[in-house]
Amino acid sequence: MKASSERLAQLSRMEEARRQTQRQLNMIDRQIIRRMTTLIPQLGRKRSGYRRGKAPDPSAFLERYRSNLAAITAERQPEIDALSRKLARQDAAIETLRARSAPESRPARDDPELAHRKDECRSPANCRPGNRQGAAA
Repeated sequence: MKASSERLAQLSRMEEARRQTQRQLNMIDRQIIRRMTTLIPQLGRKRSGYRRGKAPDPSAFLERYRSNLAAITAERQPEIDALSRKLARQDAAIETLRARSAPESRPARDDPELAHRKDECRSPANCRPGNRQGAAA
């Protein structure tokens, strides 16, 4: 009993560490978005305008936006990659610990009783309280 409570405590600590890593990744995304938002007015100023009857290129803004986004993301890419790898390791460790701590709980497809219940409710009409297990309507 004590071992299972220790595993549950360890699992909750691991899940909290995973949430913190995910928050760090989200913070980096928000910082990149914030920097791009501040750059948008500057990107729009580089218009060529109508010179000699030639219309401005509408895709030029998008190209400038994408190139700046790629540059800003490239600056943070090592940090993003490290956090992503850490997140993947944490996910694997959490799944391993969950598998070790709950071997008695099996998925419904492995449990014949639960599989039978799952098959009997294939349509909403069959899942009504009075219609279960072939009862007359």
